[in-house]
Amino acid sequence: MTGATAPVPGTAPVRKPVPTDGRDRSTRTAVTTMYRLTAGHRGPVAVASVLTLAGSALGLAQPLLAKHVVDASGRGQVLWPALALLGALFVAEAATAAVGHFVLDRMGEGVVRQLRHGLVGRLLRLEMREYDRHRGADLVSRVTTDTTVLREVVSQALVDLVTGSLAAAGALVLMAWLDPVLLCLVAVTVAVAAVVVASLLKGIRHASEHMQNALGALAADLERALGALPMVRVHRAEEREAAAIGTRVDAAYGAGVRTAKLASVMSPAVELAVQGSFLVVLVVGGLRVSGHTGSLGDLVAFLLYASYLVLPLSSVFHAVGLVQRGMGAYQRIEEALRLPVEPTGPRGPEPRAPVPRPHRPAAGPARERPAERVPARPVLALRDVRFGYDPGRPVLRGVSFTVAQRQQVALVGRSGAGKSTVFALVARFYEPDAGTVLFGGRSATELGRAACRARIAVVDQSAHVVHGTLRDNIAYAVPDAAERQIRRVVELARLEEVVDRLPDGLDAVIGERGSTLSGGERQRVALARALLARPSLLLLDEPTSHLDAVNESALTTVMKDVARECAVLVIAHRLSTVQHADHIVVLDDGRVAAGGRHEELLSGSALYRELAASQMLRSGGRAGSGDGPGG
Repeated sequence: MTGATAPVPGTAPVRKPVPTDGRDRSTRTAVTTMYRLTAGHRGPVAVASVLTLAGSALGLAQPLLAKHVVDASGRGQVLWPALALLGALFVAEAATAAVGHFVLDRMGEGVVRQLRHGLVGRLLRLEMREYDRHRGADLVSRVTTDTTVLREVVSQALVDLVTGSLAAAGALVLMAWLDPVLLCLVAVTVAVAAVVVASLLKGIRHASEHMQNALGALAADLERALGALPMVRVHRAEEREAAAIGTRVDAAYGAGVRTAKLASVMSPAVELAVQGSFLVVLVVGGLRVSGHTGSLGDLVAFLLYASYLVLPLSSVFHAVGLVQRGMGAYQRIEEALRLPVEPTGPRGPEPRAPVPRPHRPAAGPARERPAERVPARPVLALRDVRFGYDPGRPVLRGVSFTVAQRQQVALVGRSGAGKSTVFALVARFYEPDAGTVLFGGRSATELGRAACRARIAVVDQSAHVVHGTLRDNIAYAVPDAAERQIRRVVELARLEEVVDRLPDGLDAVIGERGSTLSGGERQRVALARALLARPSLLLLDEPTSHLDAVNESALTTVMKDVARECAVLVIAHRLSTVQHADHIVVLDDGRVAAGGRHEELLSGSALYRELAASQMLRSGGRAGSGDGPGG
């Protein structure tokens, strides 16, 4: 169930992408695709088209007036009303063109806005596997760069194709009425230019696709380097990263130069054809006037129409090139819109086996029995869960355990045993290949992702902190939290010193990725954020990885306090952090190798004893001087 075409709640509806497999590069297909993007904006397109056509009609009328003025001047007359009307037509043409351009630009911004809303809503809801397959910055460039390319296409090129073609057709009709012979000469030169342009269009689209892909790769590589800047600096890799990113810059440059090369050939071809036809008309028409086979007014009008023909023909050829370049950007947008998203609603309830009723003897009066106490359902239960990120490479091989209400359960094991994968399944980032995950006795698939995630909060090793104030980060899950609620979790997460140290306290800006905080402080901010949501199950992924011994001891106390309010499932490599947990699950190669309390596992599990010995952790919770290996 991919939900590939489902609309994103709260945003503009995502139109079903037009199938473009990259094989059909015809102009007709490209124009049809671009036209479908204007769905919902056809009114402004129609208004702009009418205004543009009106401007074209005003422009076509001017040479006819000029013809009458010239013919009248040849007879010694000055038609002042005609001159005034000619000036009025010129002003009216400019005004209608200005209004039409504004309507088109506004419509183009609206189309891009709708596309961006759809892309943002979809990218935030993609299946987690898609983020493993695509680079984040490349996806971002489809929202920013690629949609910007489309704006000019939908705001100008489509209307130019229609109005330019009609205006050119009108000019050609009037030229044929004035002098068919001269028109034939013009048609030959224009046909040569059309052949040249048609031969360049496929290359322009192909080069545009390469350029957009290169820009996406450039953004992804730069984001990777900036996201790991301390590592880059420490390992003196600035030059190496600059060279690697430079290859992306060079690739984008090469694709851009190729596009410019093809476009530079197309534009002069059109201009030379028009100028050549103008010279031919001037020479041949002049000879015809001198030979008294035509009037000077007809020649002036024909020349004006020939010069007027430059603009609509150039706009048509330019629009065709823009459409082909836009298809390169749309191809990438379409790919993003077709990526599968997480299903939003729950599945139907899973069928349950009927419970047989016990046989009761008919004889004898019924006697009341004392009510039996129904045990509380566990907050979380995994039943024979199996999962692998890739087919044929299982990570979990039948994992089963439960987390009772207000119980602290720890997952321990060697690196790669499957601990983080368990968290990913509990958070519904992935679906198990087999087995069942239950929340409060109900199947996760029956509840739906939103209902499952409403019951949990996660503090992972990354301790995500976003740009903004400390208050924004703590209240991220509960934006309308009261001040006393925020202060409570600040105290519970031991963040008072951080708040007191920052110049503006909770309202201090903590920088990109929390750059003004230490690793341990970011971990505690993430913990406070999780506690504010008041989850029924708190997931802690190696919460002490960035803490010193003093803060680790404080966090252990915090975990005990939190366990009084909700269940806690914690991943730990430092066994000293979880030695007082109510239950410890030992994972090994995707299986549950053992389970119990710390003292029980020390005596009953060889693997747990090995983990404890590596950290010099002995019975009674005493540890040696080392923290032990991570992983």
